[in-house]
Amino acid sequence: MADTIVEEKKTEAPSQRLTRKPRRRPARIIVPIVLVVLLIAGYFLLRYFGSYESTDDAQIDGHLNAISARISGQVSEVLVEDEQIVKKGDVLVKIDPRDYEVAVAKAEADLADARAALESSRTDVPITSTNTDSTLRTARSMRVDAAAGLTGAQRQLNAAQARLETAQAQVSEAEANYKRAADDVERYKQLVAKDEISQQIYDQAVQTAAAAKATLAARTASVNEAQQNVTVAEAAIQQAQAKVAQAEYSIQAAMTAPQQIAVSQAKAKSAAAKVAQQQALLDQARLNLSYCTIAAPVGGIADKKTVEVGQNVSPGQQLLVVVPVDDIWVTANFKETQLKKMKPGQKVKFSVDAYGREYTGRVTGIGGAAGSRLSLLPPENATGNYVKVVQRIPVRIDLDSGQNSDHRLRPGMSVDPKVYLE
Repeated sequence: MADTIVEEKKTEAPSQRLTRKPRRRPARIIVPIVLVVLLIAGYFLLRYFGSYESTDDAQIDGHLNAISARISGQVSEVLVEDEQIVKKGDVLVKIDPRDYEVAVAKAEADLADARAALESSRTDVPITSTNTDSTLRTARSMRVDAAAGLTGAQRQLNAAQARLETAQAQVSEAEANYKRAADDVERYKQLVAKDEISQQIYDQAVQTAAAAKATLAARTASVNEAQQNVTVAEAAIQQAQAKVAQAEYSIQAAMTAPQQIAVSQAKAKSAAAKVAQQQALLDQARLNLSYCTIAAPVGGIADKKTVEVGQNVSPGQQLLVVVPVDDIWVTANFKETQLKKMKPGQKVKFSVDAYGREYTGRVTGIGGAAGSRLSLLPPENATGNYVKVVQRIPVRIDLDSGQNSDHRLRPGMSVDPKVYLE
């Protein structure tokens, strides 16, 4: 029986082999097909993952407009609260304007005074020109008159000196005559006493001596008068010389007319500059008054308010922040190894962690330096212990039109961008 069983198995083996062969053929066909499909899928998958670059180091970015005071003063009104939507030009804070209104009034008064001084100085220019011309003509006429008076006084002096000399000669002659007559009286007196001459001759000698004495007195008086005339003539000459000198000085003063006119014109220019200065001060005062009203420079959402009514603020002090929700973009920090094919204009898709939707945009710029270089304390390697670290470069992505029409995106939100390289 064993032999029969073995024979049966031997007889059954070929038939079983024949039935198994067709079962192996589908497996041999399916495996290559699956491998090809996997290769094709892997190829397209690699191409897909290689067609874009992504990063999780990205966030919504935007402007933060810090609102600060430009003048010092006390806050009188605060018209905004945190998270309040404001439009461009809306009044946010008001500062008490009374001090600055007084400053404007003072500046206006100073400007009016400066303008009056300018008008006066402008009037002085033609007046100075006319006065100097008239003074010059008058001084020249005075010099002619003074010269003529000096000539006349000189002539009077010469005549007085001639009369003085004549009078002095006459005095000398009268003195000689008087001395001779007096000597004759003395001699005739002795002769009369001796009766050598008559009394009549002696009396005649006495009369002659008296007449000579009277003549001497008259001649002396003439000399004194002539001396006084000389003194008067000399005084007249000095006076005429003084008039000539005064006329010369007036002429010299009048000859400075161009300089005087230039001085008047310089004063007018100075007054005009003063007017411009006061006008600038008035403009500054009005500007300071306008700074009492602090308005929103852009539309957006008010935040980080630190100002209250009654608070004294100073220039540059931050009061609040206005965050525009229209002008926003994405700042994505890509590794430097991801920038090989990245360039402006490439399409971008990104999602925001806060919302379940996808946004589109475009690459508009690649940063000029790595973030480490733009940090407050850039890294240094002065010891030589260098470890290479892949750096990240900021890439700016602008949203397509209408993507943020609902204004739900806020600066600082985390996003996951994908930059398509083709």
